[in-house]
Amino acid sequence: MAGETDLKTLLAGMQPELTAGVYVFASLPPGAPIPGELHPLMLFYEHEGVTLIVPEDEAKAAGLQPTFRCRMLTLNVHSSLEAVGFLAAITARLATAGMGVNPVSAFYHDYLFVPADRAEEAVAMLEKLAEESPL
Repeated sequence: MAGETDLKTLLAGMQPELTAGVYVFASLPPGAPIPGELHPLMLFYEHEGVTLIVPEDEAKAAGLQPTFRCRMLTLNVHSSLEAVGFLAAITARLATAGMGVNPVSAFYHDYLFVPADRAEEAVAMLEKLAEESPL
């Protein structure tokens, strides 16, 4: 099933949804085992080590040094991995409010990790962006 590539369709239909819970980014050195009590949403292997996105309470329990306390927003539109400009438009809108964002693209959806204390603001901004993007 191919995802959507039309930018206007993506923006108008994105329906941002805030996921319950607080997440953090953490890192493990190269070759270190992933603690068994962790249920990472994402693992990314870099030369310097493994980046994990995990629930905050799991990171603390595993003794990890968490950074970027955030909430996850799901953009509920099936975007193509080849869509052009979708995340650029979204991150640019959040940047106008001085908000950092860490996007992650998966097969069916895009996800945004935004500062935990500004998550509701991010949802409101993206809902407004969707309203401004009629088909």
